[in-house]
Amino acid sequence: MNRFEWRATAALSLLQALRMFGMFMILPVFALYARDLPGGATPAQVGLAIGLYGLVQAVLQIPFGMLSDRVGRKPVIVLGLLLFAFGSFVAGHAQEIHWILVGRALQGAGAISGALSALLADSTRPQVRTQAMAIMGAGMGLSFIVALVLGPVLSGWIGVDGIFTLTGALALLAVPGILLAVPTVPRVPSQPGSLRRALADTQLLRLDGGIFLLHAMMTTLFIAAPHAIEETLHLPAARHWELYLPVLLLSVLPVFALIRRVEGAGLLKPTLLGAIVLLSVALLGAAELHTVAVGLCLTLLAFFVAFNYLEGTLPSMISRRAPPEHKGAALGIYASSQFLGGFAGSSIGGFALGHWGIDGAFAVAGLLPLLWLSFAVSLTPPPVPRLESSSS
Repeated sequence: MNRFEWRATAALSLLQALRMFGMFMILPVFALYARDLPGGATPAQVGLAIGLYGLVQAVLQIPFGMLSDRVGRKPVIVLGLLLFAFGSFVAGHAQEIHWILVGRALQGAGAISGALSALLADSTRPQVRTQAMAIMGAGMGLSFIVALVLGPVLSGWIGVDGIFTLTGALALLAVPGILLAVPTVPRVPSQPGSLRRALADTQLLRLDGGIFLLHAMMTTLFIAAPHAIEETLHLPAARHWELYLPVLLLSVLPVFALIRRVEGAGLLKPTLLGAIVLLSVALLGAAELHTVAVGLCLTLLAFFVAFNYLEGTLPSMISRRAPPEHKGAALGIYASSQFLGGFAGSSIGGFALGHWGIDGAFAVAGLLPLLWLSFAVSLTPPPVPRLESSSS
């Protein structure tokens, strides 16, 4: 990547990581906080408060993506950050669960993942776009692990309401970052019917289906894995990061070399299919080996190698497949599929864990890549132009 692309990638990856960092910190501490609110909160209300963010995100990603095609990426991203910050402040000052639900819905209304991906795609050449997308995905993964570690610590210092407020402050700090640090690229005028065209493109739909299943299996994994880690490695929940952090860091190392090798050699489709197969092997292997410490660690590592590669490859393929005039709409549909996949995975994983235990939850997750293969085999990857050297 040249200096312009590195600047855009670093700024947008940091923005996305900081935004998600505040969200992830809430996860390990919110249930106990909600229980002690004045008037309390039912388990259903706690679950709704956690899931409402993703549900509103899924609904609004498409209209925000389409809007970014019409008015530009940066105005939509700034609007989303302001909505997210406002929702964070509402939740941080709430004294009972219903206002927290309002705050979570407002946080979800800042649905800018599609617009962020579209801006990153606008700012990078097709030849290096997968690498840029993978960097953004790795930053989000690292923010997830760090947030799980710091969430309980910060809740002891500033409380969960303080974490909500801190999250809002981070979103506001990101506004000048998006305006000043991210390079401005020329806007391609949108064309009528962009949503219809994106939904009519069967190749784009195959990619949307892929990210739906990828995040469904990832959510299912995170339902089963904590129980396996606790039983096999005897680590309490507060120390699970001791496994997740090295696994995540090790899994990222081969991904960038793989991306450069694959795209340079024209091996995108076979490598994509191989990564899907690796997901199934890792998850089905975890179903059998999760009671053995080495087996659990190796299967998690294999899963995240494949996951990180696909997390960078799929949005890059979407951005290269979709015409520039409706790239935002296409990536909005993609982002909605991503959030809906997480929602579906939480339901699938909870059901499987309750009925068939840890091995059953891993096994069900391991069947999802096979479903993905059924339509991925007919995928036609977008062409990748030759990489031209640039010193700009």
